[in-house]
Amino acid sequence: MRIAQVAPLYESVPPKYYGGTERVVSYLTEELVRLGHDVTLYASGDSVTKARLVSTCPHSLRLSKCLDRLSYHVVMLEQVMRDAGEFDIIHFHTDYLHFPLTRREKTRDLTTLHGRLDIPELVPLYEEFEEVPLISISDAQRLPLAWLNWKGTVHHGLPPENFRLYPKAGKYLAFLGRISPEKGPDHAIELAKQTGIPLKIAAKVDKADVEYFKEVVEPLLDSELVEFVGEITEREKNEFLGKAYAFLFPISWPEPFGLVMIEAMACGTPVIAYPGGSVREIVEDGLTGFVVENGRQAVRAISRIPTLSRPYIRQRFEKRFSAGRMASDYIAIYEELACQENAA
Repeated sequence: MRIAQVAPLYESVPPKYYGGTERVVSYLTEELVRLGHDVTLYASGDSVTKARLVSTCPHSLRLSKCLDRLSYHVVMLEQVMRDAGEFDIIHFHTDYLHFPLTRREKTRDLTTLHGRLDIPELVPLYEEFEEVPLISISDAQRLPLAWLNWKGTVHHGLPPENFRLYPKAGKYLAFLGRISPEKGPDHAIELAKQTGIPLKIAAKVDKADVEYFKEVVEPLLDSELVEFVGEITEREKNEFLGKAYAFLFPISWPEPFGLVMIEAMACGTPVIAYPGGSVREIVEDGLTGFVVENGRQAVRAISRIPTLSRPYIRQRFEKRFSAGRMASDYIAIYEELACQENAA
């Protein structure tokens, strides 16, 4: 098939540091190329891909001095529309920015929504564009807008070769992602103090969360048990997660997916997560980790980590969350959309 993948421009594809959506787009794009499809990737100019790369900005916007990030996206979407006749399917990952264009051009397209949907302001927007074909990244994600034109749920997947199994448990707890109240780094620190197990925090601090970091998290870093590593690269992630005793995911928001959970599983590292959004779809309680309701249950779960098999966790990752499985799911939906259009 001739497939266009349209990525956000905030990070390169794949990202150099943090960036879940762009990382998933990269994994999907490269797997589609490997399977023999003709793929064009619309992304920032510093992206690395085996697909044909079309870029409207030389560098990812988060790491540049760009003041108006929307402008580049508008230019990119115009370019996609100019090229639309070249593709059997256009797969957007740019939220809802393209909806007015695809409606008028009547393209064969599909949109994966990567963010939370429980926001009141989204209701009138999706009421207007309720015919747009959509993909959710978890069943939980779509619940606030269950009446939309959902074509399926496709869980994220990773290339198994990017992560290797660490068969023996390490000696520290790991927190990886973004410093923000809903991600719960303060809860992770509290768990380290209660269990006496060291905690390593590898996370970025966005401008919007600087105040939270300084007022809430930074004062908690005075403990010898807690090490703030900062933002790490993709290459460093495998060792960071693989050498951990367990990965902590103490969220307090409706997580659409939580890519870092399957990254930990790819290393064989058990996940201890608070329920929210996709968590119960991703973590098999008592098999690949534990889903807990509060700190008391989390402490008990940490004591039960030796009952879990790290090789088995890796096996479950390979079965449920590989890039190959993700690409296969998407190809089936692409083909279904093509058949529907041909029948019409």
